[in-house]
Amino acid sequence: MSRVAVKLSCTNEQEMALNKLARSRTEQARLVERAQIVLACLSGKRNDEIATEMKLRPNTVGIWRNRFATHGLAGLYDHARSGKPATYDHPALRQRILTQLEMPPPDGMSTWDGGLLAVSLGVSPDIVWRILRKEGIQLQRHRSWCVSTDPEFAAKSADVIGLYLDPPHNALVLSIDEKPSIQAIERTCGYVHTSSGKIVRAMKSTYKRHGTLNLFAALQVATGQIQGKITATKKRIDFQAFLDDVIAEQPEEREIHIVLDNLSTHKGNADWLAAHPNVTLHFTPTSASWLNQIEIWFGILQRKALRGASFESIEKLTQAIEDFTAAYNKSASPFVWRKREVKGAQLRNTIVNLCN
Repeated sequence: MSRVAVKLSCTNEQEMALNKLARSRTEQARLVERAQIVLACLSGKRNDEIATEMKLRPNTVGIWRNRFATHGLAGLYDHARSGKPATYDHPALRQRILTQLEMPPPDGMSTWDGGLLAVSLGVSPDIVWRILRKEGIQLQRHRSWCVSTDPEFAAKSADVIGLYLDPPHNALVLSIDEKPSIQAIERTCGYVHTSSGKIVRAMKSTYKRHGTLNLFAALQVATGQIQGKITATKKRIDFQAFLDDVIAEQPEEREIHIVLDNLSTHKGNADWLAAHPNVTLHFTPTSASWLNQIEIWFGILQRKALRGASFESIEKLTQAIEDFTAAYNKSASPFVWRKREVKGAQLRNTIVNLCN
C-alpha cells in the first residue's frame, strides 16, 4: 500500500512570499530550493514528479512538504543548532580586551594590535580578532580630528553661518585665507602599468625643490568667484595689501563682511579697519577654520592643480595657480551650506563607552 502525500494549501500572503523566495538571487540556495519544492507541491504535483524535475530524492520533497504543512513558511528555515561549545567565555573576554585597550601598550610600543593583546591576555589571536571585528574596532586605521573648545563657539559659528545663509542686503560677503608654503617641486610624472594589471598615475620618488610661495585667496560667497594673489611671504603687510586689492573696486559706502580664521596676521588690524569703516571682520571659532568656505576651494585647488604635478620653477607654479583660478571662475558657483548641526567639542573615548 503506497503512502498518500499531505495535500497542501496556503494563503495569498504565503503564496506571494513563496514566489518571492523562489525567485530570489540573494537568499541562501537551499531556501530558494525549498520554496520551489513547496510551490510545485501546491500546484498538485506528486513527490516523485517533483523529485525527477528538480533532480532530488523523493523523501527530500516529502520532508519539505510535511514541514510546510505543519509549520508554514517558518518550516522552511533550519532549526537552531547548538554547534561546538565556545572555547572562551566571550562576554568576559570582551570586557578584558576593552579594559586592556585602555591600558598603556608594552614598553617600546606606541599602540596595541591584535597580537599584543593576545599575548597580554594569554589567549588566541583569532578570538581577539573575532571580538574586535564584532565590536567594529580597527586598531590600525587612524583618523585625525579638530575639536574646538572655544567658549564662544556657538555665537561665533552662528555669526559665520548666518552670513552664508542670510547675508545683509546688498552687502559683499567674502571668505578669505591663505595657503602658505606651496612647494614648486619638479619630478617625473606619468602613467604606469602595475603588476595587478591596473594603469595608475605615478610620480618618481626623486625630485628637485625650487622654492615655495604663498597664496592669498578670497571667495565671494554669493557667486563662488575667486580672487587670488601670490606673494613670497604672508606677513601682516601682505595680508593688508591683499585686502586693499580685494575691495579696491567696491564703492566706499558698500557694506563688506569678511570671514577669517584666528591666524595672528588676521587680527590686530585696527589701523586698517579704521581706514575702512565699511568693512567688518568675522572670525571663526578657534580650531574651526573648516567653517571658512575658502578652505573648500583650497582643497579643490590641491586636488586638481597641485597634487601629482611637476613645476620647474616658482614662475611655473605661479602660472599654474593663476591659470586654474581663471578656468575655475568661468563656471564658478556658490557653495551651498547643508550641514544641519555644527558642534565644537565632540570627541569621546569610545572604548570607555563600550566598557560601560
